[in-house]
Amino acid sequence: RLALVFLLAGLVGLERQTDNQAAGLRTHVLIGVGATLLMMLSLYIPMQLQAGDPGRVAAQVVSGIGFLGGGAILRLGATVRGLTTAASVWVVAAVGLAIGAGMYLPAAVATALILFALRILDRFERRYIPKRVMKTLQVFVKNPEIRSQDFERVLAEFGIRVRSTAVERAHDDGMHRFRYTLYVPAGTDADRLNDRLIEIGGVYKLMLDDA
Repeated sequence: RLALVFLLAGLVGLERQTDNQAAGLRTHVLIGVGATLLMMLSLYIPMQLQAGDPGRVAAQVVSGIGFLGGGAILRLGATVRGLTTAASVWVVAAVGLAIGAGMYLPAAVATALILFALRILDRFERRYIPKRVMKTLQVFVKNPEIRSQDFERVLAEFGIRVRSTAVERAHDDGMHRFRYTLYVPAGTDADRLNDRLIEIGGVYKLMLDDA
């Protein structure tokens, strides 16, 4: 059982290692072996002592693995990274528990599905579901006739989704500021976007920054 989980957890860890994730081959192997050993122990003790609940140790593994998973998650501004690796750490522990309980076929099938999700579904997402990056756009205009909808139409042309909008009307300098929080598709041509926004007329300055 320990050799089997070494192999299956190692396959998942190797995939994460090739993707340059913090939790890689060794981490996943150790988690899988540890979960399997604890599951074997939880089954062994009731058999020897004729008392105890085999599920108690497994429940503690499931909740305790969250601390390791949490360590793989990083928050960079409005962007969160490491969620997939944290999930792989958690599910490898489940594979280890299954092997420890003697459920070899479900563990093998689960590992195949895990690798499919990490590798094949990743390619599918990159090709058909482009990622969006959260950014802030500030547009300063001197034309009082400009409305927020004028800019939003241009943003829609680029597939940009508007999360929030704030408008500050001019006081003494005659300047109006439109501030947008946006979900921008990865690979958007910022220069072409700027040119299209300037074409509206009356634009004094544009600022597009990471949120």
